[in-house]
Amino acid sequence: MGVVSFHPRPSPANPHFAGFDFTPNSCRPRLALFPLSPRRSPLQIRRFSAPEATDDGFVVVEDDLHTLLEVLPRDLRENLQSEPRRDQLLEVILDLGRRPEARFLGESGGQYLRDKEISLEELEEAQKSLGEFGGDNRAGIEGTLHRISAIRSRKGLVVGLTCRVGRAVSGHVDMVRDLLEYTESILFLGRPGVGKTTVMREIARVLADELHKRVVIVDTSNEIGGDGDIPHAAIGGARRMQVPEPSMQHRVMIEAVENHMPEVVIVDEIGTEAEALACRSIAERGVMLIGTAHGDRLANIIKNPTLSDLVGGVETVTLGDDEARARRSQKSILERKAPPTFPFLIEMRERNYWVTHRTERSVDMLLVGKKPLVEIRKRDDQFKVVVERWKTYDGDGI
Repeated sequence: MGVVSFHPRPSPANPHFAGFDFTPNSCRPRLALFPLSPRRSPLQIRRFSAPEATDDGFVVVEDDLHTLLEVLPRDLRENLQSEPRRDQLLEVILDLGRRPEARFLGESGGQYLRDKEISLEELEEAQKSLGEFGGDNRAGIEGTLHRISAIRSRKGLVVGLTCRVGRAVSGHVDMVRDLLEYTESILFLGRPGVGKTTVMREIARVLADELHKRVVIVDTSNEIGGDGDIPHAAIGGARRMQVPEPSMQHRVMIEAVENHMPEVVIVDEIGTEAEALACRSIAERGVMLIGTAHGDRLANIIKNPTLSDLVGGVETVTLGDDEARARRSQKSILERKAPPTFPFLIEMRERNYWVTHRTERSVDMLLVGKKPLVEIRKRDDQFKVVVERWKTYDGDGI
């Protein structure tokens, strides 16, 4: 992996790291979000070569698409096998009484696969080829990364299936490899389908196999490590702990730390207060966390009372008259109440466009109505990763 750098300023922990300024707060200027060499311009750019970049800059290692197609009715299977865009297939929708639909990456809407509606018999036949659905109404195909989610009627009858294609993809980690080497916890935000779980999977492999960390994945719905007792090869040497019920995810997270001595814990879809508290407990024990949460922007997490603890939490503070006049603010203001659980937060706007926050500073600035400075990580026309620093955040305020 080649790296071209422009005289980066070393950090105390890593002399080759040219990222955020990690100097203790008491020893640095307040506005020094990113370090600058005396000879550098404010815009710093580094490029990482993507290995064997394909049309979208990534390499599909394995998708096992044929195993997912076996779940579908025969005519749909034959239709998709001859589909020229099959390598871009995202999911297949089977809803009772409606025409089956295929959806593809990068396209809005979907494509009907036939004119005849899906029958109850076809849904029952598809269920027979799957394992049992868990408490989250998800099932998988053993040895693959595919996910099948059910929609049930009020009587518990399955009336719809979302058959999501799972792929082992290489290349996403290039966007964040430098941050992984610093061993700080990272939280990923993004809408469904932007590739958060795919990134988690590759990060697990790189941390375990290339950086030689003890990695444990808390795999609630078997999305990261695939279905079955043996995890998919895409996670490399990382270990995987399955979760019996989604409501038990926070317990398994704590169990992973107490019983298996990981250096890194990876958890997908942090969504409850108990899970947020478990993340804080793990971080306070010195374990690196890599996680994803529901939301599209940092402001979504700050405003969410369930998840705001991940970024330090928010409290209302009443100032005295003199202090309010000195600050030229109202007497009641919002402040961050604790250090963030995740020092880094990445908004995955698109698969090739990420916005990176130093969480503590970004939250503080947003709470006082200012725009923080962030890093923009994206791919250029040659699919090389470009990191632009000192960019003013374009997200909403609080």
